[in-house]
Amino acid sequence: MTAPITLRPGLTAWRNAVFAIFFLSGLSLASWVARLPEVRDETGLSTQGVGLVILSGSIASVLGLIAAPPLMARFGARAGMAGALIAVSIGLVLIGVGGSLLPSIPLIAIGLAFAGFGNGAVDVMMNVEGAEAEREIGRTLMPLMHAFFSFGTVAGAGVAAAAAALDIAVVLHLGVVAAAIAIGAVIAVRFVPKRAELGDPASADGRADAASARPWAERFRDGLRVWGDVRLLLIGVIMLGMSFAEGSANDWLTLAAVDGHGFDPAVGAAIFTVFAVSMTTARVLGGPLVDRFGRVLTLRVLAATGVVGLSLFIFGSEVWMIVLGTVLWGIGASMGFPVGMSAAADVPDRTQAAARVSAVAIIGYCAFLVGPPFIGFLGEQFGLLNALLVILLLMIMAGLAAPAARERSRMPGATGGESSGAPGAPGTGSPDAAPSGSAAPAADA
Repeated sequence: MTAPITLRPGLTAWRNAVFAIFFLSGLSLASWVARLPEVRDETGLSTQGVGLVILSGSIASVLGLIAAPPLMARFGARAGMAGALIAVSIGLVLIGVGGSLLPSIPLIAIGLAFAGFGNGAVDVMMNVEGAEAEREIGRTLMPLMHAFFSFGTVAGAGVAAAAAALDIAVVLHLGVVAAAIAIGAVIAVRFVPKRAELGDPASADGRADAASARPWAERFRDGLRVWGDVRLLLIGVIMLGMSFAEGSANDWLTLAAVDGHGFDPAVGAAIFTVFAVSMTTARVLGGPLVDRFGRVLTLRVLAATGVVGLSLFIFGSEVWMIVLGTVLWGIGASMGFPVGMSAAADVPDRTQAAARVSAVAIIGYCAFLVGPPFIGFLGEQFGLLNALLVILLLMIMAGLAAPAARERSRMPGATGGESSGAPGAPGTGSPDAAPSGSAAPAADA
């Protein structure tokens, strides 16, 4: 006789734990970025020097993305997420020490490498875990999970602004934030169930099972096979286009408004705020729309919205056109990444689901990291507004690839039992209810 690992309270705790991990990741990123001007002044770095130091974090982030699947296969999602955020905490402490207490550019670079690697790794792991929690709950939650990352960045920026206004040393501010992140991560993962398909070494009752008994290297090699799935690669195209649109906006929208449209810096900052608010709001409200209309229609409408918004922003000559374009750009780019995660996880084999989410997460986050420098290179050659035309093309490609994200319950030949547990299907359960029709993990009673 078997009993489900996650009963009603467990589902809620699991969901909230994933929300917390997303929040902590966003908090860590905004905390050091917001104190960057003081770190620059304390160390005497030039603008180019700041770029080179940040590059160490970017390279480490890519390495973290690549390392996440084998780390998860070896240590499991719970230990992996906690370890990655502890690495981020160590990085924040080193940045604080090197940026104020003992000014040192190499120490800052090492700190950024720790923080970048940890954030890159946890980005993949928390999306894998989030997709599993969403599937068991039976409702589309990934957009809201990504909204919690945004909430974390807002909180981090706000605390950093207060710390700067109160003249609190960078090392003290980042040290406190680092401690909060490490403690929060260790507490949060305790509410994440152990699941062999995500690499955890034992079942809920503490006994090893067949899936976890397989050598981790064998499980990792099995995960690599998903890269041959054409449908998964098309989901990756969706992730690529939407992530490129979001990441490029984060780095270049303000400058495009100032240099391309001639606004002053204050207006440029306000326009970026409009983008951030639009994207976050769409993620908070978007889950029920996906459940109501399905992934394919939602992604097509979002892609079309983003194309219209980008066109207004690039070619618009009036302030209202540019502001409206920014709003539509933010909405259009808001849910491609989280909805793509849900689509990648929508397969019967849960071991393969984890590997598939890892694969598309790597595609999406690489777009975040590679996209902005590429836009900068094109902008230097052709102007920033013209460089944004690349995003327009990628969003069109994302819309064309949308059918790859179709729910299994809506595919030809799907059985009725598959429909009730898939996010995006009508009639799914609530976050506090046991999943209906999903393949709930079981332990020997």
